[in-house]
Amino acid sequence: MKKLVVGICLTGMLGIQSISAQTDTAVYQTPVVAEKTVEVKKEEAPKKWHEQVQVRGYVQVRYNGLLQNNENLKCDQCDRSWGGKNTFFIRRTRIIFSGQVSKNAYFYIQPDFASSPSTGVLNYAQLRDAYFDIGVDPDNEFRFRIGQSKVPYGFENLQSSQNRLPLDRADATNSALSNERDLGVFFYWAPKSVRKFYSDAIKENIKGSGDYGCFAFGMYNGQTPNQQEGNKNFHYVGRFTYPIKIKNQIIEPGIQAYSGDYVLNSVTVNATDPKKSVKTNSSKSYQDARAAATFILYPKPFGIQAEYNLGKGPEFDKVTDSISVQNLTGGYVTASYKAEIKGQTLIPFLRYHYYDGGKKHELDARSYHVREIEIGAEWQPYKAFELVAMYVYSERRFEDMAKQNNFQTGRLIRMQAQFNF
Repeated sequence: MKKLVVGICLTGMLGIQSISAQTDTAVYQTPVVAEKTVEVKKEEAPKKWHEQVQVRGYVQVRYNGLLQNNENLKCDQCDRSWGGKNTFFIRRTRIIFSGQVSKNAYFYIQPDFASSPSTGVLNYAQLRDAYFDIGVDPDNEFRFRIGQSKVPYGFENLQSSQNRLPLDRADATNSALSNERDLGVFFYWAPKSVRKFYSDAIKENIKGSGDYGCFAFGMYNGQTPNQQEGNKNFHYVGRFTYPIKIKNQIIEPGIQAYSGDYVLNSVTVNATDPKKSVKTNSSKSYQDARAAATFILYPKPFGIQAEYNLGKGPEFDKVTDSISVQNLTGGYVTASYKAEIKGQTLIPFLRYHYYDGGKKHELDARSYHVREIEIGAEWQPYKAFELVAMYVYSERRFEDMAKQNNFQTGRLIRMQAQFNF
């Protein structure tokens, strides 16, 4: 009996020790820690330069013959299809290649496939822009533009035809620069916030000018784009402008000026009768200098765009049958209202412009006196398509050696369909 009790006790003690040993093993066993999955973000490979290139463009088709009452009323610098026997006319066919190919390098190339080098010759390809911007700071607030580009003179001159309301630029400021461009080097400065505004103004369709800086200074050949230089003298240009926000409205005042010597490249020469040739100085080089003031109230929804310039330049004088440096003056004012209707944009506008002076790019530095009123509207049902119609009443005196006392008045309705891509 004692042996049985002792056996039971020993068995019990061994069982307890066994359980205790198992318990101790469980308590002091090294814990198993779950491995954490660490996500390693792969760095994106830098884009190659050709992956930064963007392609866009637009096409403008016009008809200027509706209700036209004077075929002799023309404006060669405006639109070669204005006047005469009007038909449908491709005014512009632009394809733009551009891209920020590195942090401080940007390029822009724009040919036009609807150029008209002479009357009756249409739809030739011609280079409009070919330049690159080199930034000198991390945000490209300071940059140099090198190549053929728009000369920073005048808001409307800088404003793309893709965004402008009236079909053509006003004679007063556009007579400064045929095709608005030349070959040279320009310095631009604008704060990062202002550069963003210039970009947003185009996207929001409030008729911005594009990004040509708040301050600009540069030198250029002075003979206009795609023309051989006529002398060794540069033209110099300077411009200052700054957008100011006042509640919901944005205004942008600006001033600009340029100076140089322009060499005439188109004068009347009559070999058989020298008396019928226009008289010029020996070098055909003439003073070419202007200054202009600008005031812009962006259409939010009511807008005003106004510019006035004055200066000196070559101009035909019918009294002496010669070309001489004369005073020039003129400007324009455009009022508009931007309405959004069920996702569509309608912008009615009214413009008056005036110019008294010469056009150095035209035959014999043709003498002009212009008064013109335009009433129209731009309708944009969607971003890819725009339709503009405007009524024009015009009084134009434009005289050269062959056409003296040439004063024309008239009215017409001009129309344009524009496709953006």
